[in-house]
Amino acid sequence: MMPTSEKRRNFASGHSIRAGVDWRQIGPRMKEWGALPRMMLRFLAGLTIFFAFSSTAKAQGPLEKMRLTYSAIGGSQASVWVPYEAGIFRKHGLDVELLYVGGGGRAAQVVQSGEVPIGVFTGGAVINSNLAGGDLVMIASSMNVMTFAVMARPEIRNVEELKGKKIGISRFGSATDFGLRYAEGKWPIKRQRDFAVIQVGGMPEQLTALRTKALDAAVLNAELAIVARKEGFRELADLAKVGLQFPTSSIVTTRSFIKRNENTVRKFIRGYVEGVHYGKTQRTFGVHVLKKYLRNEDTAFVNDLYDLYILQNIPQIPRPSPEALKTVLDQMAESDSRVANLRPEQFIDARFFLELEKEGFIQRLWQ
Repeated sequence: MMPTSEKRRNFASGHSIRAGVDWRQIGPRMKEWGALPRMMLRFLAGLTIFFAFSSTAKAQGPLEKMRLTYSAIGGSQASVWVPYEAGIFRKHGLDVELLYVGGGGRAAQVVQSGEVPIGVFTGGAVINSNLAGGDLVMIASSMNVMTFAVMARPEIRNVEELKGKKIGISRFGSATDFGLRYAEGKWPIKRQRDFAVIQVGGMPEQLTALRTKALDAAVLNAELAIVARKEGFRELADLAKVGLQFPTSSIVTTRSFIKRNENTVRKFIRGYVEGVHYGKTQRTFGVHVLKKYLRNEDTAFVNDLYDLYILQNIPQIPRPSPEALKTVLDQMAESDSRVANLRPEQFIDARFFLELEKEGFIQRLWQ
């Protein structure tokens, strides 16, 4: 595990924390050196870390500050949590400030505005932004599978009983919104005509709204769907079972930011790709990170989530996926004639992955 001093804060609250050293790495040595005072051990460990980072900083020069936002409290975002917590972005010259903005639609607005240059949210928002005159572009994938379930209150026994009810999503234009649209495409009832769709914010807020009866149903990620089932809520649709290629979580920036800061994006992608490799090959660390961000200490449960997200559904080589974006275009074409002749490649900038593959960076990671 690599220590980090990067900052993480909730964008909505403005609260910042600075991660400290993980002393678990030093624990086994304390047993071996039991005769030494604990304070002396911490002092020596601190000196080791200080000199290690000092030598790295001198070799690289000053770190470049960069903001990065993630849009959900769910394992789909682990591909940026891991390199952040492991200090891998710093290794590649970036001092990242990690921000949480609940809901892909809202996160897309923040990135498009320039408040934050890079974000993790649904690739569908990239298309919506461009149709509205924006310049969002996908530069990598985080997850191209919908691990969502539509969960309803226990008294609602089937889809038809959602008529006249309220269904929650995170934000309009988010992956939960697209997921609900895909599900309702197979239902006899439709939004607006038969039920209301309410944007609530993040996933935890949706589960809370179900519990308090502010919502009758909600689109939840895999981990919260498990919690909801245990609490007696009823599953009406499991989108993970349909085998759909969908850009649930994508790495997105703007073309204007790339034009001004191409090398910054290049450094980010290198750190991101190495972070995916680190997460997939360092299980103990990956589980620790998921526990921290999901605020869940159930080791068996979090190990299952590690398997589901980091091992199974985050791509080993997270290049942007035209196939996943095509799913969005096909869905949108049913109601918006403007997308009929658009191609997925129009919303992707693949140059950074082409560079990494040409120089053998990815191949060396996985040797």
